[in-house]
Amino acid sequence: MRLAALLIATGLLAACASQPFDPAADIPPDAVPTTRTEANGDVITEYRVAGQLRVVRVEPSRGPAYYLYDRDGDGLPDKEGDNPPQTYFKLFEWN
Repeated sequence: MRLAALLIATGLLAACASQPFDPAADIPPDAVPTTRTEANGDVITEYRVAGQLRVVRVEPSRGPAYYLYDRDGDGLPDKEGDNPPQTYFKLFEWN
């Protein structure tokens, strides 16, 4: 019984590891990127479709990059507490 539970748990973990999360995959293929560098070294890339903001990628000078999405189409990044949450971090990547 313990062996079966261990095998199931191992299989579930392997399935999770084989499905990498890529926040950049949600960027529309026809989006036009515009990049700027802030005074503190942060790199901000805005992705727009037909002039409307869709995704903002923030690459801080320290720490992991994160993405802000506009899923409701109002031209502003979604508010905190929205479902799904507005900010996505890519902490690890396997090659």
